[in-house]
Amino acid sequence: MFGLALLQLLGALWIYGRLPGLRAAPRPVGKLHRASGLVLFVATVPVAVHCIWAYGFQTSPTRVFVHSLAGCLFYGAFAAKVVVVRSRRLPGWVLPVAGGVIFTVVVVIWYSAALWFLNGYKLPFGT
Repeated sequence: MFGLALLQLLGALWIYGRLPGLRAAPRPVGKLHRASGLVLFVATVPVAVHCIWAYGFQTSPTRVFVHSLAGCLFYGAFAAKVVVVRSRRLPGWVLPVAGGVIFTVVVVIWYSAALWFLNGYKLPFGT
């Protein structure tokens, strides 16, 4: 999922002309961006349902609390981004901020679960 999130970030930067050395993205890039975003979202639903069903929202230890909070924030940020991307009334900076929040939350979720697991049940940085 982290790889898809990175592709989402690169696709968005290309679509909005923020990648140095590249011209405006061709139309298929936008379609690929939407499709990979949908795949990323759909792939998270079974995981989230399992986590909520099996563990619920936990506040201890700190790593689990951060992971629970980030998981909830992801769905709120995703819903907000879907609304923002359809709106023409909001300022231009709102969409990149919403996308940045989603990317950051995905990184926090990955850091607090997958990286923790792959690193022998300890975080490489912090507590």
